[in-house]
Amino acid sequence: MRKNSVKNTRINGEVQRALADIIRGGIKDPRISPLTSVVAAEVAPDLKTCKAWISVLGDEKAVEDTLAGLNSATGYIKGQLAKKINLRNTPDIRFIMDQSIAYGVSMSKLIDDVNKNIPDRKEDGEDD
Repeated sequence: MRKNSVKNTRINGEVQRALADIIRGGIKDPRISPLTSVVAAEVAPDLKTCKAWISVLGDEKAVEDTLAGLNSATGYIKGQLAKKINLRNTPDIRFIMDQSIAYGVSMSKLIDDVNKNIPDRKEDGEDD
């Protein structure tokens, strides 16, 4: 199976949805932030490993605690994933922090701050 095949893309989407459901509703660990989302999942073509990119809305302590909670619950998550998705092999999951959402929010805030400091200007010839 090629890495970008239709089947692999479909499996990646299913694993991403299943992981999001499991993290949202199945784990009772208080370290895991309720504002955790699964941004992407990439299952290897041999179905043995999975990289799951997660994003946590919060401070650095919430991010570290959530990552520690997810890593400690990897066995439970793998068992739940095996129940939800029928695959030949249930992949071993490795969680990776994805800061792209936080980066986008900070960039949007910086752009808004710059736009607030620019006075409104009318160009010559414009009528309201």
